[in-house]
Amino acid sequence: MFRVIFHVDMDAFFASVEQRDHPEYRGKPVIVGSPPDRRGVVCAASYEARKFKVRSAMPSRTAEKLCPHGIFVRPRMDAYRAESAALMEILRSVTQVIEKVSVDEAYLDLSASFDHCGEVHAALEAALPLAQEIKRRIASERNLTASIGIASNKFLAKLGSDFHKPDGLTLIRERDKIEFLKPLSVRSIHGVGPVTAGALEAKGLMAIGDLQTTTIDLQSIVGSWAESLRSRALGNDDRIVDTSDERKSISAENTFLEDTDDRPTLRAALKEMAADVAQTLGQNEIGALTVQ
Repeated sequence: MFRVIFHVDMDAFFASVEQRDHPEYRGKPVIVGSPPDRRGVVCAASYEARKFKVRSAMPSRTAEKLCPHGIFVRPRMDAYRAESAALMEILRSVTQVIEKVSVDEAYLDLSASFDHCGEVHAALEAALPLAQEIKRRIASERNLTASIGIASNKFLAKLGSDFHKPDGLTLIRERDKIEFLKPLSVRSIHGVGPVTAGALEAKGLMAIGDLQTTTIDLQSIVGSWAESLRSRALGNDDRIVDTSDERKSISAENTFLEDTDDRPTLRAALKEMAADVAQTLGQNEIGALTVQ
């Protein structure tokens, strides 16, 4: 059974909402987050701000140095959540098989809509007009832009939505997936963080194409994840689109007024955050597989 998966990702979502709601911000570098005279970080940056290398999670003070003319806007989470709800309604009018990843992105499984096509190549081609219609509706009804990736699995669809941002639409055909992946960095693979990437690159495995053809024992580098890593490099991914509303993560954070390397202060803050997370887990009667 073949699958047709969309990954819909809004473009610079928080910043784009601010630019839509405040016409005077349009075409200007908008930085959503803490003001630069306060301790805090960037939540989102418009594409105009990204040209100055401003990115999310960057300290606001650093963002101001990179982009002195940036317009700093405090986050309006209620507005973003309301906008997200409206966007998800558009997606649910297309299919109920949706995995909401965050307020501004989701996977859609359209397999049932195109199973009459008989084979994956025809189904993916037939799905293209539907993706164009979703983009049209988001633009006309919400005055925002989205990028969409179309592929036979979640891994490829996510790469597709990132490929031509903003306002992109990328179809990764089954017959083309190996060549599409070949030049991409190994860091493009979900799950390959800085440490794993460094270990792979130290062995000369810089691009996904290197993983596709290597005779190196990957297990000696990434352990039990070797088989999954090789599978991703070949464009395969059997993860389902998870329609459950199960909470995927629980976190706590603390921003200090001043930088500190004082161990007792850091230990106290870490203990407080750990207790906060543990309390939330207990209240929801759930456990966690991974602690970061």
